[in-house]
Amino acid sequence: MQSQRAGRGLRVAAWVLVPLGLVLLLGAATGIVRTGVLDRERITVAGDAMRPTHRPGEQVTIERVDEAEIRRGDVVLVSVPGRYGGAPALQRVIGLGGDRVASRDGTRVAVNDKEIDEPYVKGDRFASAGAPYDVTVPEGRLFLLGDHRAVANDSRSFLSEQSGSVAASDVRGRVRAESATALWPLALGALGALLTLTGVGLGIGGYVTGQRSRSAAAAVPPWTARR
Repeated sequence: MQSQRAGRGLRVAAWVLVPLGLVLLLGAATGIVRTGVLDRERITVAGDAMRPTHRPGEQVTIERVDEAEIRRGDVVLVSVPGRYGGAPALQRVIGLGGDRVASRDGTRVAVNDKEIDEPYVKGDRFASAGAPYDVTVPEGRLFLLGDHRAVANDSRSFLSEQSGSVAASDVRGRVRAESATALWPLALGALGALLTLTGVGLGIGGYVTGQRSRSAAAAVPPWTARR
């Protein structure tokens, strides 16, 4: 009788945990779709071009982005045919199609005749100023600079090629700041999977316990013959 109650208790627990786990898994799947977790990739930063914002060896999350969603100031991962040996590069968007980007002293940058504030740029008092430039970004293209201007091999190095710009379609994605809210679908999915598997295990255990209990009961004769 005691084993029968134990088996029944395990089955009841399974009936509670399995549906709950499946609900959590469904919620996690919905969250993954809505937050675009599957549309991201992790990369390791190589080189000093984006110091101090991103340092060599640092891992960053890249999210896919439509061309129309790219904004000035975004740090993007680009793969430009004919540049950087085919390797992707992290650079910051300074100008969009139609923008005039200029630097009279090779250091301070103006977009559409307005000097922009760049607190992310690495200051180096020993670095020499770059060459002045004044370009207009063609439509559908981007003007990109590294944050460590003294070492970055960016749009300034290719001014003779469509004003140094790159096609917006060359952008693989942009750097996304990590947050706990962005990871909740994965945590919810892990909990749902754990509850589901636990429930299935308890259900199997309850079934086996019940079968053993019934087998034991069947083995005992319902009456004992008198001598």
